[in-house]
Amino acid sequence: MSISKNQLKLITSLSQKKYRQKHNLFIAEGVKVVNELLNSAFKVETLFCTDDFSCNISAEKIVQVSEIDLKKISSLKTPNKVLGLFKIPDEKELQNKGLILALDDINDPGNLGTIIRLCDWFGVSELICSTKTVDCYNQKVVQASMGSLTRIPIHYIDLEAYLSKTNLPTFIADMDGENVYKSSLPKEGILIMGNEANGISDEIKKLISNKISIPRFGETQETESLNVATATAILLSEFKRAF
Repeated sequence: MSISKNQLKLITSLSQKKYRQKHNLFIAEGVKVVNELLNSAFKVETLFCTDDFSCNISAEKIVQVSEIDLKKISSLKTPNKVLGLFKIPDEKELQNKGLILALDDINDPGNLGTIIRLCDWFGVSELICSTKTVDCYNQKVVQASMGSLTRIPIHYIDLEAYLSKTNLPTFIADMDGENVYKSSLPKEGILIMGNEANGISDEIKKLISNKISIPRFGETQETESLNVATATAILLSEFKRAF
């Protein structure tokens, strides 16, 4: 069965956030990511797959395609058996407990996808994103999250308003902050990570008094900063290490 023009048009359109929101759909590719989504609460709309991909879903949701057709709709350099269209779920209510990670305008899809995996690894209870943070249903984010998207509650909110009202202890990652290896970190709290180029916004900085940093150990001390996902991994590890 070949892909129809309407199906091709829909798949192409989902590369843009406005059309993902219009159709309430997002794209996932590859056996691992698609299987993670199929085995979760996410609902599948359509699977476009080669004849060597097997799964237990209704046949009416499956469109068998050739490798050539799969390549036409894939964003991967080497398409991997299946591309799925999944429904964007309703956002769950924010629980506001446990260790929460907040992102202040993260732009890079690869960084967000990696951070979602880190939240899954370190048992972060909620991931809060500012409204300008890249969409978690961006195809590159979905791929980089490697299935962890199914296990982490993600919320897009007015971050400044939320932080101004929370009763949880809050911490921002800041180059001038206290050495994280010498800090006393709580079991519950909010860690805020900033934009790749500009760090934490001034509006957020004014709200938060607790600043933590990762010290540089290199002899030259010339490295400007760490990648935000790398820094997130180190800081989350320290939050969890004490418990």
